[in-house]
Amino acid sequence: MGRLDNKVAVITGAASGIGRATARRFAAEGASVVVADFDESAGTDVAKEIGGLFVKVNVADEMSVVALYDRTAEVFGGIDVLFNNAGISPPDDDSILTTGLDAWKRVQDVNLTSVYLCCKYGIPHLQRRGGGSIINTASFVAVLGSATSQISYTASKGGVLAMSRELAVQFAREKIRVNALCPGPVNTPLLIELFAKDPERAARRLVHVPMGRFGEPEEIAGAVLFLASDDSSFVTATTFMVDGGIHGAYVTPL
Repeated sequence: MGRLDNKVAVITGAASGIGRATARRFAAEGASVVVADFDESAGTDVAKEIGGLFVKVNVADEMSVVALYDRTAEVFGGIDVLFNNAGISPPDDDSILTTGLDAWKRVQDVNLTSVYLCCKYGIPHLQRRGGGSIINTASFVAVLGSATSQISYTASKGGVLAMSRELAVQFAREKIRVNALCPGPVNTPLLIELFAKDPERAARRLVHVPMGRFGEPEEIAGAVLFLASDDSSFVTATTFMVDGGIHGAYVTPL
């Protein structure tokens, strides 16, 4: 049996990167997967590949999120797992001295408000199933400071971390587990694009990873699978670090 047999999982940002790798892994483990993304072309391709359902969604729009869950429940009868993973890291989000208010708000809407909306309207579906698992994508930058700042991104991920902890405590007796996934730098299109524009920024970050490399999307997907499955049945309210050891490092190996 697969670790997610008979489970229904909704993954936002599932058209690429960590979301896509997780959609593939969830489907391989028996889940019915909803590929939720704003990118209709790439999202449809992922859904076809894994035998899932694509639903176009704007995660920062309240009615769009409501429609996502309503469509999922209509097709599959309910929801067991929420992987609230969608996020952005645009180049105009930089130092607090240069980041404009528009950039600040755009990142907050997609990275933090979306998690609020997905939890607000997703939790009632989990309650109707008698429990479930929520995994919210935060980041290692939620617990560490960086001189190569992305101020709104960092603040948004700190918000995701705090919100996840609070929801975990509030809904624990209802068998709803909530954990904040904190990946380190991962080889995704988002990171590749960012670092291609600024190789020095990439080099400055890589030196701090004790394992000497960036993570792969499939490695993060394995962590998400653990948090989604019954293997983590006594795990909630965690800051789940999957970062190659960055958070524990002072001086890294040569």
